[in-house]
Amino acid sequence: MSSTIIETNDISKVYRMGAETIHALKSVSIKINKGEYVAFMGPSGSGKSTFMNIIGCLDTPTGGTYVLNGQDVSNMTDNELAEVRNKEIGFVFQTFNLLPRQSSLENVALPLIYAGYNKSRREEKAQKALESVGLGTRGKHKPNELSGGQRQRVAIARALINDPSIILADEPTGNLDTKTSYEIMELFENLHAKGNTIIMVTHEEDIARYAHRIVRLRDGLVESDLVNEDVITAARLQTEQ
Repeated sequence: MSSTIIETNDISKVYRMGAETIHALKSVSIKINKGEYVAFMGPSGSGKSTFMNIIGCLDTPTGGTYVLNGQDVSNMTDNELAEVRNKEIGFVFQTFNLLPRQSSLENVALPLIYAGYNKSRREEKAQKALESVGLGTRGKHKPNELSGGQRQRVAIARALINDPSIILADEPTGNLDTKTSYEIMELFENLHAKGNTIIMVTHEEDIARYAHRIVRLRDGLVESDLVNEDVITAARLQTEQ
Protein backbone atom coordinates (compact mmCIF):
# COMPACT_ATOMS: atom_id res chain seq x y z
CA MET A 1 0.00 0.00 0.00
CA SER A 2 1.29 3.48 -0.90
CA SER A 3 2.42 5.73 1.91
CA THR A 4 1.83 9.48 1.97
CA ILE A 5 5.02 11.39 1.21
CA ILE A 6 3.52 14.90 0.92
CA GLU A 7 0.54 16.22 2.85
CA THR A 8 -0.59 19.83 2.99
CA ASN A 9 -3.53 20.96 5.08
CA ASP A 10 -5.15 24.36 4.40
CA ILE A 11 -1.89 25.84 3.14
CA SER A 12 -2.09 29.60 2.58
CA LYS A 13 0.50 32.16 1.55
CA VAL A 14 0.13 35.90 1.86
CA TYR A 15 2.59 38.42 0.44
CA ARG A 16 2.54 42.04 1.59
CA MET A 17 3.94 44.54 -0.89
CA GLY A 18 3.63 47.99 0.61
CA ALA A 19 -0.06 48.63 1.21
CA GLU A 20 -1.08 45.74 -1.05
CA THR A 21 -1.84 42.25 0.25
CA ILE A 22 -1.61 39.35 -2.20
CA HIS A 23 -3.23 36.02 -1.31
CA ALA A 24 -1.10 33.75 -3.50
CA LEU A 25 -2.54 30.61 -1.89
CA LYS A 26 -5.84 30.60 -0.03
CA SER A 27 -6.39 27.05 1.20
CA VAL A 28 -4.68 24.13 -0.50
CA SER A 29 -4.92 20.60 0.88
CA ILE A 30 -3.13 17.87 -1.11
CA LYS A 31 -1.94 14.34 -0.43
CA ILE A 32 0.70 12.73 -2.65
CA ASN A 33 1.77 9.13 -2.15
CA LYS A 34 5.23 7.64 -2.60
CA GLY A 35 5.78 6.68 -6.24
CA GLU A 36 3.15 9.00 -7.72
CA TYR A 37 3.70 11.10 -10.85
CA VAL A 38 1.76 14.37 -10.48
CA ALA A 39 1.56 17.44 -12.71
CA PHE A 40 0.47 20.82 -11.34
CA MET A 41 -1.08 23.19 -13.86
CA GLY A 42 -2.69 26.60 -13.76
CA PRO A 43 -2.65 30.01 -15.43
CA SER A 44 -0.23 32.76 -14.43
CA GLY A 45 -1.18 33.95 -10.94
CA SER A 46 -2.90 30.66 -10.04
CA GLY A 47 -0.47 30.00 -7.17
CA LYS A 48 1.30 26.98 -8.69
CA SER A 49 4.80 28.50 -8.43
CA THR A 50 4.17 29.58 -4.84
CA PHE A 51 2.88 26.11 -4.00
CA MET A 52 5.91 24.48 -5.61
CA ASN A 53 8.24 26.75 -3.59
CA ILE A 54 6.54 25.54 -0.41
CA ILE A 55 6.58 21.88 -1.53
CA GLY A 56 10.28 22.29 -2.37
CA CYS A 57 11.06 23.83 1.07
CA LEU A 58 12.19 27.05 -0.61
CA ASP A 59 9.49 28.96 1.29
CA THR A 60 7.18 28.45 4.27
CA PRO A 61 3.40 28.87 4.34
CA THR A 62 1.65 31.75 6.09
CA GLY A 63 -0.96 29.33 7.43
CA GLY A 64 -1.69 25.61 7.42
CA THR A 65 0.69 22.68 7.72
CA TYR A 66 3.04 20.84 5.36
CA VAL A 67 4.33 17.39 6.27
CA LEU A 68 7.09 16.00 4.05
CA ASN A 69 8.00 12.34 4.45
CA GLY A 70 6.64 12.29 8.01
CA GLN A 71 8.32 15.56 9.06
CA ASP A 72 6.40 18.79 9.68
CA VAL A 73 8.37 21.44 7.79
CA SER A 74 5.78 24.25 8.06
CA ASN A 75 7.66 26.40 10.57
CA MET A 76 11.28 25.44 10.02
CA THR A 77 14.12 27.95 9.94
CA ASP A 78 15.99 28.61 6.68
CA ASN A 79 18.89 26.41 7.83
CA GLU A 80 16.56 23.54 8.73
CA LEU A 81 14.79 23.87 5.38
CA ALA A 82 18.13 23.80 3.54
CA GLU A 83 19.01 20.53 5.27
CA VAL A 84 15.65 18.99 4.35
CA ARG A 85 15.99 20.18 0.74
CA ASN A 86 19.41 18.63 0.29
CA LYS A 87 18.26 15.31 1.71
CA GLU A 88 14.69 14.94 0.46
CA ILE A 89 14.31 16.87 -2.81
CA GLY A 90 15.91 16.72 -6.22
CA PHE A 91 15.26 19.89 -8.25
CA VAL A 92 15.03 20.15 -12.04
CA PHE A 93 14.64 23.71 -13.33
CA GLN A 94 13.57 25.18 -16.67
CA THR A 95 16.88 27.04 -16.98
CA PHE A 96 19.01 23.99 -15.96
CA ASN A 97 20.93 26.07 -13.33
CA LEU A 98 24.30 24.50 -14.19
CA LEU A 99 27.60 26.15 -13.27
CA PRO A 100 29.14 27.18 -16.62
CA ARG A 101 32.80 26.65 -15.64
CA GLN A 102 32.24 23.22 -14.12
CA SER A 103 32.17 19.95 -16.05
CA SER A 104 29.05 17.79 -16.22
CA LEU A 105 30.56 15.47 -13.62
CA GLU A 106 31.35 18.38 -11.27
CA ASN A 107 27.86 19.86 -11.69
CA VAL A 108 26.22 16.54 -10.87
CA ALA A 109 28.50 15.95 -7.86
CA LEU A 110 27.85 19.39 -6.33
CA PRO A 111 25.10 18.36 -3.85
CA LEU A 112 27.40 15.65 -2.50
CA ILE A 113 29.87 18.28 -1.27
CA TYR A 114 27.19 19.60 1.11
CA ALA A 115 26.36 16.01 2.07
CA GLY A 116 29.97 15.40 3.16
CA TYR A 117 31.19 12.85 0.59
CA ASN A 118 34.89 12.69 -0.27
CA LYS A 119 36.06 13.51 -3.81
CA SER A 120 36.48 9.97 -5.13
CA ARG A 121 33.07 8.88 -3.82
CA ARG A 122 31.47 12.02 -5.28
CA GLU A 123 32.94 11.31 -8.71
CA GLU A 124 31.91 7.67 -8.57
CA LYS A 125 28.30 8.49 -7.70
CA ALA A 126 28.16 11.35 -10.24
CA GLN A 127 29.42 9.07 -13.01
CA LYS A 128 26.70 6.51 -12.21
CA ALA A 129 24.06 9.26 -12.22
CA LEU A 130 25.26 10.50 -15.63
CA GLU A 131 25.11 6.94 -16.96
CA SER A 132 21.53 6.60 -15.68
CA VAL A 133 20.46 9.52 -17.93
CA GLY A 134 22.44 8.34 -20.96
CA LEU A 135 25.39 10.74 -20.62
CA GLY A 136 28.10 8.43 -19.30
CA THR A 137 30.61 9.66 -21.89
CA ARG A 138 29.94 13.37 -21.35
CA GLY A 139 31.38 13.80 -17.86
CA LYS A 140 34.19 16.14 -18.91
CA HIS A 141 32.02 18.37 -21.11
CA LYS A 142 31.04 21.80 -19.83
CA PRO A 143 27.44 23.06 -20.25
CA ASN A 144 28.28 25.19 -23.33
CA GLU A 145 29.57 22.03 -25.05
CA LEU A 146 26.21 20.28 -24.63
CA SER A 147 22.83 20.62 -26.34
CA GLY A 148 19.80 21.88 -24.38
CA GLY A 149 18.50 18.35 -23.97
CA GLN A 150 21.87 17.12 -22.72
CA ARG A 151 22.08 20.01 -20.24
CA GLN A 152 18.66 19.08 -18.88
CA ARG A 153 19.83 15.47 -18.54
CA VAL A 154 22.82 16.68 -16.51
CA ALA A 155 20.39 18.65 -14.32
CA ILE A 156 18.26 15.52 -13.85
CA ALA A 157 21.35 13.48 -12.94
CA ARG A 158 22.20 16.14 -10.33
CA ALA A 159 18.64 15.93 -8.98
CA LEU A 160 18.99 12.15 -8.57
CA ILE A 161 22.43 12.19 -6.92
CA ASN A 162 21.23 12.16 -3.28
CA ASP A 163 18.49 9.54 -3.87
CA PRO A 164 15.83 12.12 -2.96
CA SER A 165 12.32 11.30 -1.74
CA ILE A 166 10.83 13.41 -4.54
CA ILE A 167 11.96 14.88 -7.85
CA LEU A 168 10.51 18.36 -8.29
CA ALA A 169 10.53 19.53 -11.90
CA ASP A 170 9.60 23.17 -12.58
CA GLU A 171 8.74 23.64 -16.30
CA PRO A 172 11.42 21.03 -17.18
CA THR A 173 10.82 21.33 -20.94
CA GLY A 174 10.24 25.11 -21.06
CA ASN A 175 13.51 25.84 -22.89
CA LEU A 176 13.51 22.81 -25.18
CA ASP A 177 12.17 22.09 -28.66
CA THR A 178 9.30 19.62 -29.09
CA LYS A 179 11.39 16.56 -30.00
CA THR A 180 13.84 17.12 -27.13
CA SER A 181 10.93 17.79 -24.74
CA TYR A 182 9.46 14.38 -25.51
CA GLU A 183 12.87 12.73 -24.99
CA ILE A 184 13.15 14.36 -21.56
CA MET A 185 9.59 13.26 -20.69
CA GLU A 186 10.51 9.72 -21.73
CA LEU A 187 13.40 9.90 -19.26
CA PHE A 188 11.02 11.05 -16.49
CA GLU A 189 8.71 8.18 -17.38
CA ASN A 190 11.59 5.72 -16.96
CA LEU A 191 12.52 7.29 -13.61
CA HIS A 192 8.92 6.98 -12.45
CA ALA A 193 8.85 3.32 -13.55
CA LYS A 194 11.84 2.73 -11.24
CA GLY A 195 9.79 3.99 -8.29
CA ASN A 196 10.69 7.68 -8.14
CA THR A 197 8.07 10.17 -6.95
CA ILE A 198 7.83 12.95 -9.54
CA ILE A 199 6.06 16.30 -9.12
CA MET A 200 6.06 18.57 -12.13
CA VAL A 201 4.87 22.10 -12.81
CA THR A 202 3.99 22.82 -16.42
CA HIS A 203 1.70 25.07 -18.42
CA GLU A 204 1.86 22.75 -21.45
CA GLU A 205 -1.06 20.33 -21.81
CA ASP A 206 0.88 17.81 -23.91
CA ILE A 207 3.63 17.65 -21.29
CA ALA A 208 1.15 17.33 -18.38
CA ARG A 209 -0.38 14.29 -20.07
CA TYR A 210 2.73 12.26 -19.23
CA ALA A 211 1.77 12.49 -15.54
CA HIS A 212 -0.63 9.99 -13.97
CA ARG A 213 -2.47 12.68 -11.99
CA ILE A 214 -3.15 16.30 -12.91
CA VAL A 215 -3.90 18.97 -10.30
CA ARG A 216 -5.14 22.33 -11.58
CA LEU A 217 -4.85 25.47 -9.46
CA ARG A 218 -6.75 28.71 -9.99
CA ASP A 219 -6.80 31.84 -7.81
CA GLY A 220 -4.88 30.12 -5.02
CA LEU A 221 -7.25 27.15 -4.77
CA VAL A 222 -7.39 23.61 -6.17
CA GLU A 223 -9.76 23.75 -9.12
CA SER A 224 -9.53 20.04 -9.97
CA ASP A 225 -7.51 16.99 -8.95
CA LEU A 226 -8.00 14.10 -11.36
CA VAL A 227 -6.41 10.82 -12.37
CA ASN A 228 -5.10 11.16 -15.92
CA GLU A 229 -6.94 8.48 -17.90
CA ASP A 230 -4.90 9.27 -21.01
CA VAL A 231 -1.26 8.91 -19.90
CA ILE A 232 1.23 9.32 -22.74
CA THR A 233 3.86 6.58 -22.69
CA ALA A 234 7.03 6.35 -24.71
CA ALA A 235 5.76 3.18 -26.39
CA ARG A 236 2.55 4.90 -27.47
CA LEU A 237 4.42 7.93 -28.69
CA GLN A 238 6.57 5.74 -30.93
CA THR A 239 3.53 4.05 -32.48
CA GLU A 240 1.96 7.46 -33.20
CA GLN A 241 5.05 8.81 -34.97
